[in-house]
Amino acid sequence: MNAPKPHIATGSNADLLGLYRQMRRVRTFEERVGELFVRGLSAGSMLHLSIGEESAAVGVCAAMKDGDTFTTHHRGHGIFLARGADPERMMAEIAGKQTGYCHGKGGSMHIADMGLGHLGANAIVGGGIPAVVGAALVAQQRRTGAVSIAFFGDGAMQQGILYESMNMAALWDLPTVFVCINNQYGMGTRIDQATKATALHERAVAFGLNGETVDGLDVVAVRDAAQRIVDAARGGTPGFLAIDCYRFFGHARKDKSPYRSPGEEEEGRRKDPIAFARAALLEAGHDEAELDAIDTAAAAEMDATIDFADLSEEPPLSSMFRDVFAVGEPEPEPLADRIDRVLARD
Repeated sequence: MNAPKPHIATGSNADLLGLYRQMRRVRTFEERVGELFVRGLSAGSMLHLSIGEESAAVGVCAAMKDGDTFTTHHRGHGIFLARGADPERMMAEIAGKQTGYCHGKGGSMHIADMGLGHLGANAIVGGGIPAVVGAALVAQQRRTGAVSIAFFGDGAMQQGILYESMNMAALWDLPTVFVCINNQYGMGTRIDQATKATALHERAVAFGLNGETVDGLDVVAVRDAAQRIVDAARGGTPGFLAIDCYRFFGHARKDKSPYRSPGEEEEGRRKDPIAFARAALLEAGHDEAELDAIDTAAAAEMDATIDFADLSEEPPLSSMFRDVFAVGEPEPEPLADRIDRVLARD
């Protein structure tokens, strides 16, 4: 089977090079994260890569403005990077180092940065969705003009909290967008084995939201669809965008995806948004050397993240309770100290 022919959205070629650069950065970062995990240098035992989903992260983030807020799920590295995160601080966080965004306490699945509007990643399926309703209510009451976006996977489409959140957003006309990155699998369950109705955006329409589904093969089409949905939400009509893509690898780094045939994976990986964008750029007159330079720059940038994480210090034990308890609250007494104190009293 031949790869899809490159045909980008009408009148969009001027932006495609920048979108390609961002997608290449996201993929290269994820590849380096995988290397970190294989070397045993990442914090925790689980790691979820977004390779194959780059157009969703880059396309939607391109439609956002300064001041907008968002939440992500356990596969959210690319989204945060596309929103402007520092890849060195991200890699340090994934490595559990003091120089990371959360000083090494969040790891891969719990990165947050209020300065960039990142309200937090959440490893609970659908766990971050209701937070954007609250953020959007604040934006509405304060008239900031900000939009709040929840990113989640197709597995969250079966979670009740999504429907409660969409209903509340619709009732209150909140500047909220729900973005479902449909990579076809919730862990090892294919979407059509999890739900009979796979036109996911129609569920949002039933609640009174704007709803669209877009093919994630074309990052420009994703960006344009996201722009329509986000602009409408900014005007008081919340929306939902489903982005169809394919998860190139298993649910987590150790998952060899035995539930998918080699033929299916081969066909799915042909739906590569980066290869598609590159082919479209070449067809539009860009040369290989220009695109190779972008790829080389991304590789150098992300190689440096590994070095930064490797050289960074681990958080000291004395910081264990910092950022966990409110400022001014006494830290919990260590168990050994409490036992010694009780025994001494006897």
